[in-house]
Amino acid sequence: MEYNLRNDISSELFTEEVIRQKVQEMGKCISKDYYGKELVVVGVLKGSVVFTSDLIKYITIPCELDFMAVSSYGKSTQTSGVVRILKDLDNDIEGKHVLIVEDIVDTGITLSYLLDYLKARKAASIEIVSLLNKQARRKADLNVKYIGFDVPDEFIVGYGIDYAEKYRNLPFIGILKREVYEK
Repeated sequence: MEYNLRNDISSELFTEEVIRQKVQEMGKCISKDYYGKELVVVGVLKGSVVFTSDLIKYITIPCELDFMAVSSYGKSTQTSGVVRILKDLDNDIEGKHVLIVEDIVDTGITLSYLLDYLKARKAASIEIVSLLNKQARRKADLNVKYIGFDVPDEFIVGYGIDYAEKYRNLPFIGILKREVYEK
């Protein structure tokens, strides 16, 4: 018998098609805003990998791609508040325009730390693009330049976003059933 991940989802927030349309729109806007600039797209692993790979398909100007891995959650549903850099950038960003790609901005603690960390590298500018915004849990004051969708204060999974490394492979974004993560 085949296991269906959809059985663990209480409701679907954004379909695959709705996400694709929003990502396409965001890529077009980013292309316009960064036209003529040296752009470095920095995906924050692992959650943003699906969003990042889709987003760059819709950015029509030359750009570099790099990744960082940052952790403050582990296997918990709550941030620990302790941020660790697990993988740093491979290339220099001095004088370049950096666009940090996040899957979801939740408390903002990790992203705030990452911004401070990257500012010391003398980039021409650093901005944030996030597919999802969970404003209800924000603890850090952040300016997110590009936001795809606002989401409720629920545990969101799918389209790269996980719970304990699972559910990233769902093609849509949904709310994980409480009984799945409260066991």
